[in-house]
Amino acid sequence: MKQTQFSSDFTLGILGGGQLGKMMLYTTRKWDIATYVMDKDDTAPAFQGCDVFFEGDIMQYEAVMEFGEQVDVLTIEIENVNVQALQDLEDKGIAVSPSAKVLNLIRNKARQKSFYQKQQIATAAFEVYPKPNLGHERSYPFIWKSAEGGYDGKGVKVIRQASDLTDLPQAECIYEDMIDFDLELAVIVARNYDGEMKTYPVVEMEFHPEANQVEYVICPARINMDISDRARELALKVSESFEHVGLLAVEMFLTKTGELLVNEVAPRPHNSGHYSIEGAITDQFEQHVRCVCNLPLGATESTVASVMVNLVGEEGHNGKVIYDGIEDILALPGVTPHIYGKKETRPFRKMGHVTVVASDVVEARELAEKVKGRIRVVAEV
Repeated sequence: MKQTQFSSDFTLGILGGGQLGKMMLYTTRKWDIATYVMDKDDTAPAFQGCDVFFEGDIMQYEAVMEFGEQVDVLTIEIENVNVQALQDLEDKGIAVSPSAKVLNLIRNKARQKSFYQKQQIATAAFEVYPKPNLGHERSYPFIWKSAEGGYDGKGVKVIRQASDLTDLPQAECIYEDMIDFDLELAVIVARNYDGEMKTYPVVEMEFHPEANQVEYVICPARINMDISDRARELALKVSESFEHVGLLAVEMFLTKTGELLVNEVAPRPHNSGHYSIEGAITDQFEQHVRCVCNLPLGATESTVASVMVNLVGEEGHNGKVIYDGIEDILALPGVTPHIYGKKETRPFRKMGHVTVVASDVVEARELAEKVKGRIRVVAEV
């Protein structure tokens, strides 16, 4: 008889206890899949929902090895993990998704961009430097990106003049052309061990101009069918090139001339798929569990127009969190807040998101603007 993951001794391990891990647990609790989580902080959002919580550093080799040897399938909710430990666990027969090879490629932006170049995947022109280079020949302005460790707008900066390079980390980086784009788009691709693949609808992302964080994710993107088809085909090409297992969020630029350029990818559930909890037949977190457990993939179609609103800490606020105005937005039709469980807020820290659903995308986007104006993530006075 085939081993089953449901109500059995099977164990799924998640490295990282943040909000993405917490939202994966919505599915594992629903299906009674035993789930272990490791994070160095026992106040992590996923602490309450898992079967067993391990307090440990996911960047520490011995901790990851000890944790991984206790599970049947191991996945991540953040890229900053000890990749050598993942490789050694794979060599011991543990199913690791994404694989150490894929993660090693993706988590370093210099390697990731060079991979696109080798695979003939369109991306912005770039150069790699061992550290910020004042003697470059690139015209201003351009984009500096840290090769490792950047996330949520960190590790990215617009360089308008030579002095902008002086205070940057002295570590490997890339210089990238600024793209004259119309829209920033994203497509999530799901792939299981059997090679079954599905794409979610193309979404449109609107970013905060200062923090470089997503403020709104709009589904469906306000583009024509030709662009939508090309974006999904490009995302599939990227996924096939990596041969990943799990979710792959493919972010891309739509240029003024109609070209699609891959910006970067994330091998896990992603901000661009949060809308799917209320807006799709199969939400991205359930889909990721299906992928890594090699289960049949769920339908990816949207059931309703939706917009995700990011909830981040207000500037000037540090301390115990208050969601000022949450009662107001709960009174609005089609509005569902998701609070991540982080007790302390700080400027631009991701604290939650709100899904807004409506009969069409115009109505959903207008309602999302109201939500954004009525809720503030602040600290107790």
